[in-house]
Amino acid sequence: MTLTNFSFFSAFILGLAGLSFNRTHLLSALLCLEGMMLSLYLSFSLWALTLGATNFSSAPMFLLTFSACEASTGLALLVATARTHGSDHLKALNLLQC
Repeated sequence: MTLTNFSFFSAFILGLAGLSFNRTHLLSALLCLEGMMLSLYLSFSLWALTLGATNFSSAPMFLLTFSACEASTGLALLVATARTHGSDHLKALNLLQC
């Protein structure tokens, strides 16, 4: 495993660990998801460059598009929960109360 592959893999694992262990605020969960998507985007881009094939060059752009859609949906949910519940704490979001 090369150093670049190890760094992208460790960045993804750190984002996943942050998502699973730090579950207090919705904003921190969204930031961990964005970090994971950024590491996937960089690894797909590097993979497409090393292979040199043109059929793999569109995969990072699709991932970047889905990441932007995920970020806008997450921010819309963050604003909606902050308006309805008064905070972005994940423990305040109970499905039985709604």
